[in-house]
Amino acid sequence: MGGVLGIDIGGSGIKGAPVDLKTGKLLAERFRIPTPAGAAPEDVAEVVAEIAHHFEELGSGKGPIGVTFPGVVRGGVTLSAANVDKRWIGIDADQLFTRAVGRPVTLLNDADAAGLGEARYGAGKDAHGVVMMLTFGTGIGSALINSGVLVPNTELGHLQLGGREVEPWASERARELEDLSWKAWSKRANAYLEHLEMLFSPDLFIIGGGISKKPEKWQPLLQIKTPIVPATLQNEAGIVGAALMASEKRG
Repeated sequence: MGGVLGIDIGGSGIKGAPVDLKTGKLLAERFRIPTPAGAAPEDVAEVVAEIAHHFEELGSGKGPIGVTFPGVVRGGVTLSAANVDKRWIGIDADQLFTRAVGRPVTLLNDADAAGLGEARYGAGKDAHGVVMMLTFGTGIGSALINSGVLVPNTELGHLQLGGREVEPWASERARELEDLSWKAWSKRANAYLEHLEMLFSPDLFIIGGGISKKPEKWQPLLQIKTPIVPATLQNEAGIVGAALMASEKRG
C-alpha cells in the first residue's frame, strides 16, 4: 500500500489513512475511532496507536506519521487545550505519540494541517504567494502559507473586531445559533475578511469548514478584493496535510 500515514484528531472522532504525497489522494478508506470521552492524553495516544497498527496490518509501512491536534503546537509541545483534557497543556505530545506508536510522529495544529493539504493539493494548488485558509465551523480555524511554507499557529479566529472576538460572532455555529440568514452572516464574514486583507494582504483566501459545501449560498455575497474559493479536500484535508508535514520534517 505504501504512502505516509496522516491521523486527524477531532472532537468526536479520530481518523486516519495513508496518503500518496505525489497526488494528495488517500490510498485506503479512512479508519475512524470515536474520540475517547474527556480526550485525556494517554487515551488519545492509545487510539492513535490503534489506527497506526490497523494500517500496518494492511501494509502501509513503518515510516513517519503526521498527527493533527485541536490546539496550539510548538516544537511538538501542546500549548492549549480548548476542547480536550487540560493535561495536554505543556506536554511533549510528539514524544507521547512516538512512544505509543513506536514510529516517529510529527504533531501540528489541525487547521494548519488542513491549510497545508489545501494549499498543496486542493483549492490552492496553483496559487502563488500568501494563501490563507479559514475554516468556519464550531469555531474559526486559520492557516497561513507563504510560498508553500506554513506560518504555524496563527489562531486568527481569536482576533478582536469591533470590540468582540470574531469566532463566536462569525463562525458557522454563530450563524446557526442566531438563525442568521446567509446575507446577514456574510456581512459579518465580509467584515472579518476585510480586516484580514488589511493585516496580511493575502493572494488567496480558501474557505473551509461546513460552509464550504454550500459556496453558492455565501460566495456571491462577499465583497472583498482578494480572490476567494471554497476548499475542495473537505474532511480529508487534515489527514493529507498531516502526512505531508510528517514527510517533510522527517525527510
